[in-house]
Amino acid sequence: MNFINIIDYVGTFAFAISGIRLASAKQFDWFGAYVVGLVTAIGGGTTRDLLLNITPFWMLQPSYLIVTGFALLFVILLGKHLIRLNNTFFIFDAIGLGLFVVVGIEKTLAAHFPFWVAIVMGMITGSVGGIIRDILINEVPLIFRKDIYALACVVGGLVYYTCFMFNFKPEFAQFLAAFSIILTRILAVRFHISIPVLKGNDTDLPSKIL
Repeated sequence: MNFINIIDYVGTFAFAISGIRLASAKQFDWFGAYVVGLVTAIGGGTTRDLLLNITPFWMLQPSYLIVTGFALLFVILLGKHLIRLNNTFFIFDAIGLGLFVVVGIEKTLAAHFPFWVAIVMGMITGSVGGIIRDILINEVPLIFRKDIYALACVVGGLVYYTCFMFNFKPEFAQFLAAFSIILTRILAVRFHISIPVLKGNDTDLPSKIL
């Protein structure tokens, strides 16, 4: 097992926990929580693989489904402690985001696409699972709010590209890119840094026009 595989599994575990944690807050049953955790973990990677015209990664081995099962067991056993920690979801989501962007970039480059495509695919890998998660639990997707989320993925991609240009070792570039994403998310939330809201009038909505 190489370093990128380890990152992939750790990211799967972290993202699955973030999904399961939110599902538990919505009082989902165990199976429903597992489904939410699974789509959170594999949704972005599946979208990436379909766009790259390759077989979705989780269809080649069942380990990702098993890792999600362990994440569900982790939340069941430590649920009371996790619920008391208000920032648990944020921490696991930030870790999963950083790790998955790196995985997305690596797999795109391995498929011989240019680097700008790799950055976009890294963002898709990191964010689409969260979009599906939020839709399933009836929340406005985090990426569509003013939080620094998808932009953090781009920051990580640019850091990776910089390391690539300076011929840094792949493991160091992967670590630095993931760390930069996690740090960007933490700093943005800690200091309330956000993207400006595009202000409009609710009369512009189609339902209002009709």
